[in-house]
Amino acid sequence: MSLNYVVIGSNDVAKTRTYYDAVLPRIGGKVLAEYLPHAVCYELRGGGSIWVSKPFDKEAATVGNGNMVGLLCQSEEEVREAHATALANGGTNEGDPGPRPEYSPNFFGGYARDPEGNKMSFVYFGDAD
Repeated sequence: MSLNYVVIGSNDVAKTRTYYDAVLPRIGGKVLAEYLPHAVCYELRGGGSIWVSKPFDKEAATVGNGNMVGLLCQSEEEVREAHATALANGGTNEGDPGPRPEYSPNFFGGYARDPEGNKMSFVYFGDAD
């Protein structure tokens, strides 16, 4: 089984979209569908998608403690670029890009929150030694 899509809640899809329109192309993502003002869908490199959407239950979108979306990058430089782009587009830093050997010997990642507070990581696993 593989992951097909992730939905990220937003209270203002148009505003939050500016962040994702800047960040996701850095790692091979592109807009797949738009249903504004309610949702926008991004296709990811290698399959799967991210939906940025108002909650279906019509309640306010809130962040989940412990929830995080991990976005696979193709190099350490791509991690750095995605992280920098996230911060330049209203995101907040949750961890500078760098090696995280406590997770895996080849793990390189950076962490950010989107303008609504949803946490994500940009990760690269490097070449196995």
